[in-house]
Amino acid sequence: MYHLIEIMITAKLISHPLVFKAPAGTSRGILKTKPTWFLILKHSLTGKVGIGECSIIPKLSIDDKPEIEEQLKQMVDLINKGQVPKVSDYKEWPAIQFALETALNDMAYEDHFSPYPGDFSSGKKTIYINGLIWMGDVEFMHRQIQEKLDEGFNCIKIKIGAIDFESELRLLKSIRDRFSAEQIEIRVDANGAFSYDDALSKLEQLAKFDIHSIEQPIASGQWKEMAVLCVKSPIPIALDEELIGVIDPGDKIQMLQFIQPQYIILKPSLIGGIAASEEWISIAEKNGIRWWATSALESNIGLNAIAQWVSSKKTDMPQGLGTGKLFTNNIDSPLDIRNGALEYNSKINWDTSMLKQ
Repeated sequence: MYHLIEIMITAKLISHPLVFKAPAGTSRGILKTKPTWFLILKHSLTGKVGIGECSIIPKLSIDDKPEIEEQLKQMVDLINKGQVPKVSDYKEWPAIQFALETALNDMAYEDHFSPYPGDFSSGKKTIYINGLIWMGDVEFMHRQIQEKLDEGFNCIKIKIGAIDFESELRLLKSIRDRFSAEQIEIRVDANGAFSYDDALSKLEQLAKFDIHSIEQPIASGQWKEMAVLCVKSPIPIALDEELIGVIDPGDKIQMLQFIQPQYIILKPSLIGGIAASEEWISIAEKNGIRWWATSALESNIGLNAIAQWVSSKKTDMPQGLGTGKLFTNNIDSPLDIRNGALEYNSKINWDTSMLKQ
């Protein structure tokens, strides 16, 4: 199960629960904090350091279990005994896979905080992203939308399902009364809030506002119903929660070929890390399905790893990587958002003071 290594690697685990600046409304309730751990690896010979983030979303991550911290501590103990587990050893713990995989990658390269170095981490390339609009009352959502437009975003993602549907339709109409689809791309995320019986009717009403796509209109696990919607929906459908917990490559192929969505959304912390995301991309592209990546509300550590990886891929779609300013105790970093794009400002240093516990 484990392989011995000649050069000793030491490991340290730091618990760092993330605190939201404002309560974050989701279809699974209000989030005020978010469990997060940092895995820090160091080569005793070279001195190279690698850091990975294990971060879960309560009630969504399949590894949202009381035992996750004990799993992390056992992994750290193994590494400190000279045994480095394989990422694949933690298939039931996707957030741990992401942490271990990115920490090892980070340690492999000369520059710290560069698990996937390239034009993004060198400041030569930016990544267009969508502006995320959180659930709340109409006034709150209107205010967020205006802020995103003022900040130069031309793609926004609106979470729906928290207020009554008629109010959400009026909200979308107010945007389209001011901005065409050419000016502002609108994505909506239902987080599985619709019932199958009324989903198609709601999709037809939403389609009046030139919606780019809708994420997970009905709850995951309803393959037959989702497949029907993907055929009949006037709005392209993106699978999100549907991917969580699907581990076997054969199951991934079967699901995508059966449902045949227009898009899939990749959240490495929820689906097993970067290698698992690469596997999903390979299967999707063979079946004519497009994709984009989204952070799972990680700190700047995890966000940076995902952004560096995404920047190495050939995709021109706006990504869901704009969550870096959500927390009061985030790790200060060179990541910045300007004119609707995520950039890496190499003139700004990482603040590692929180990682020295």
